[in-house]
Formats: sequence, C-alpha cells, structure tokens
Amino acid sequence: MAMEKLSITLPTEMVDVIKAEIEAGAFASTSEVLRAAMRVWMRGEEEHKERIASIRARVQASLDDPSPRLSSQEMRTALDTLFAKNR
Repeated sequence: MAMEKLSITLPTEMVDVIKAEIEAGAFASTSEVLRAAMRVWMRGEEEHKERIASIRARVQASLDDPSPRLSSQEMRTALDTLFAKNR
C-alpha cells in the first residue's frame, strides 16, 4: 500500500488521547492510531451507505407495489377488522 505523509491539526484533547494510547502501549505511533481511527470511520461510512441503499430499495419496492391504495379510513376499517378476527 502506498503511503502519503499528511500534516493535520487536532484539538489538544484528541492529541492527549493519542499520546496516552501510545504511552500505554496500545499503539506504536501516532500514525498507527490515526490509521486505526480511519479504518473504523471508513467501515462506518460503508455501513451507512449500505443502510441508505437498503432503505431506498424498500421505499422503491413500496412505491412499485401493485397492491391497491387505501384511504386512511379504508385502512382503519381493514385494521379494525383484522384485530377483531384475532382477538
């Protein structure tokens, strides 16, 4: 994997956390901490994209559903009937 050096600015609180993790031996360097953080962020972004795609697909399937459209009153009557049958 090709590497590129970056210069970033972080709040002191974040820098303190990074230094504490390195001092505790959890990571060998600032670069390792930031690479781990980026992997977590990238995974979260990918999961978010997958959830959005799934929601969009369900919405489209609902819009494409050939079932008859019901008014709110027709829906209420249908639900009342269904609940009455299942009591």
